[in-house]
This record gives sequence, structure tokens and C-alpha cells, in this order.
Amino acid sequence: MKMIRPGAHGAWLLLMAAMLTCAQAAPAPLTLRQAIQAALAANPDLAGFAYELRAQDARTDAADLRPAPTLSADVENILGSGDHRHLNDAEATFTLSQVVELGGKRAARVGAARAGRALITVTEQAAQLDVLADVTRRFIHVAADQEQFALTRKATALARETVQMVNLRVQAAKAPQAELRRARITLARAEVEQEHAEHELRTSRRRLAALWGDGEARFGRVAADLYRLPRPAPFEDLLARLDRNPDFVRFASEARLRDAELRLAEARRRADITVSGGLRHLEATGDQALVVGVSLPLGAGRRAAPAIAEASALHALTDAQRRAAEVRTRTQLYALYQELGHAITETRLLQDRVLPEMTAALDETRDAYQRGRYSYLEWAEAQREFIAIRRSLIEAAQNAQVFQAEIERLTGEPVAAQP
Repeated sequence: MKMIRPGAHGAWLLLMAAMLTCAQAAPAPLTLRQAIQAALAANPDLAGFAYELRAQDARTDAADLRPAPTLSADVENILGSGDHRHLNDAEATFTLSQVVELGGKRAARVGAARAGRALITVTEQAAQLDVLADVTRRFIHVAADQEQFALTRKATALARETVQMVNLRVQAAKAPQAELRRARITLARAEVEQEHAEHELRTSRRRLAALWGDGEARFGRVAADLYRLPRPAPFEDLLARLDRNPDFVRFASEARLRDAELRLAEARRRADITVSGGLRHLEATGDQALVVGVSLPLGAGRRAAPAIAEASALHALTDAQRRAAEVRTRTQLYALYQELGHAITETRLLQDRVLPEMTAALDETRDAYQRGRYSYLEWAEAQREFIAIRRSLIEAAQNAQVFQAEIERLTGEPVAAQP
């Protein structure tokens, strides 16, 4: 078969096709909104709430059922001795009995079951907020690891540039061979740190993907501006938002559940009666007679007392737990608010003042070293300081974003002040 070589137009088409293929193969950047939507839709920890709600609905249906009627059959005076040896004197009684609930027990059962469902719903909302906060934390971690990886690549590039500069000075007999060896050692260490940063980035990406049940990170870079700092609302405003947090709404729902359980326990003080009626057949005479009965258990109030005491104690426990949680959360919110303010101040200081000065100092030190005015130690120290400041900036910005996410988890709302 004769091969046809593509012309210029054909080559251009092949190039465009290759570029399109690469573009299609490259995963798209991931936004925080997309990560949150994916986690809320497919997070393994949230999947169980749907089954809990179904189970609670079934409990509500069961609580709404009335007591089932009972059909009983009794046969007396059979298989005895004397005149009762056979069935001649047998008496057969067929009875239908029904428990009549008193004290509003059925309504109390249904109320407790519905309060249990409300508690599951608000618990699900709190769990969703936990997942949202976890997604935000891991997303920020990936964004910071991206910056750290880029920084280690910058450090490797500087170390490689230094090796070249030192090599030129050694060849020109302006620096000893030992400086070149030290520069090569620095380059090797920078390459090791770059490899470690790459592994850290891969791990954090996979941990993020695990929140929506994916075993691999099937996305590109995370689209995040790590250095876009929040403008926190006043602390008093954040404090006022705590009551709307699902964690505290859950305490309110649990208190309503305890109220319903207490009402159910108190309703059991009043005993239920059992009404029965049936037909009795006397074999000896061939006659029939109606049988009517009423039964009432004794000591119902005494038997209900332990359940009432338990329900009352659990109700008081819920109130105590809420008060303790309020104290802990207010304290935690204050600490996070202070840390957020410090992280914002540190980030702005490093970004606006320290880093520009250090960048200028690095350039000046490079020029001075190339002209022989500075030693290798001064050039190497300037690089280390530059990398350390850049790393501190990344960490400070990451801390600010994480503290913001933690405050939003506590308040259940964005932490930024409204314009």
C-alpha cells in the first residue's frame, strides 16, 4: 500500500486534532462549589441518613397502630375422669377481646416517633455541615500543597541556577571547588523536597476525592485564591449566629423528643382496659350463652414511675448538655476569631511588606554575587530566607482560610461581613 504524506494543510489538521485530544484528556480545574456539591451528593457518611429516615417512618407507622384484637378459644371439662372422661360435659368458649388504650397513649407514641424523625433530620443537617467543613478544609489543604509544590520547584530552580553560577566562578578561578560541591548538595536537597511536596500534593488530592467516594483524584488543579483573605464580621454578630447552628437546633429537637417521651411515660400511669365478648357452647345441654368480660391491670401508676423518672432525667441531661455545649462553643469561637485575625495580619504583612523587600534583596544579592561582591554563603542565605518567607506566607494564608472555615462550621453561615 502506498503511503500518502500529509501536506501543510493536513499537518495542521493533525496538529489541531492532537491539541484537541490533549485538551479533552486534561482534567478540568475543580472549584470549591463543585467539590461541595459532589460530596453532598455522594458522601458515604451521608448515605445512611436516608435509611434512618425510612426506618423512623416505619416506627411512626407502627406507633400509630391501634392494639390488635385477640381471638381466643377455650375448651373445659374434657378428657377427665368419671362423667368428664369424654366430651359429654365439654364447654367451649370463643372470645374476641380488645385493649382500649386510655390516657392518650397512641397520640403520645406518634408524637415521640415524629420527634425522633425531626431529630434525625436536624442531625443530618449537622452532618452535612460537617461534610461541608471537611471539604473546605481538604480543599484548602490541596490549594496550599499546590503552592508548596510550586515553591519547591522555585527553590530547585534557584539551586540549579546557583550551581551554574558557582561553576562559572570555579572555572574562572574565582571560587573554590568546595563551593560547587556545596551548591550541588543544596540542589540535591531541593530536589528531594520537591519530590516530597509532590507526594504530599497527591495524597491531599486523593483525600479530597475520598469525600465523594472516589478512590482517585479525577480532577485538575483546584481553582482557589489562597491569598484572598476574608473580612470577618464583628465577633458579636458571629456570636449571635450560634443559635442557628444545626448543632444547637439538634439540642432543641432532642429536647422536644425528651418532652414527647416524658408525655408517653406519664400516659402509662393510666391503665388500659381489655374488653372481651364471646360465645360459650355447653355440650351437655346443647345450649349457648354469651360471655362478656372486662379486665383492668392493677398498679399501673407504680409500674410507670421508673419510666417517668428516666424520661425526666434524660430531659434534664439534654438541658445540661446544651448549656455545656454553649460554653464550649462560645470559647472556641472566640479563640478561632483571635487566630483568624492574627493569620490575616500575618498574611498581609508578609505579602505586602516582607516578601517584596525579600524579593528585591534576593535580586540584589544575586547581582552582587555575580560581580564578586558577596560570598557564596551570603547568596545561599538570601535564597533560604526567600524560600522561608514564601513558605511562611503560604502557611499564614492557609491558616486564615482554615480558621474561616472553622468559624463558618460553628456559626453555620459565611464568616465575611456583609457589604
